[in-house]
Amino acid sequence: MKADFDQLDVQIVAASTDPEDKARKFAAESGLNFEVAYGLSIDQARELGLYISTRIDSTETDQPFAEPGMFLIRPDGGLHFAEVASAPFCRPDLEMIKMGVDVIQGKDYPARGTG
Repeated sequence: MKADFDQLDVQIVAASTDPEDKARKFAAESGLNFEVAYGLSIDQARELGLYISTRIDSTETDQPFAEPGMFLIRPDGGLHFAEVASAPFCRPDLEMIKMGVDVIQGKDYPARGTG
């Protein structure tokens, strides 16, 4: 859906606690066509409010890692919304996110809630 978000002038950046080689391999194998940052420390992930997990079997990474999170940052650098999950298969509905961005932009919809 990157093209859809490009049309909304939304820049996508992924960040991973993986080291560079693993993050690059994943991005290439997944065919990602957006920037993937790597080497996010566990402390930095915690600062973002992400859940931290350790592997449950030998097929997973050999170090603690962050579970998924999604953050929509306004052009002024402020946080518009955040979505964090405590499991890898809890992902936001990107069609719903796209519709939300359209409302935010079209109606100058303000950020809601407090941390």
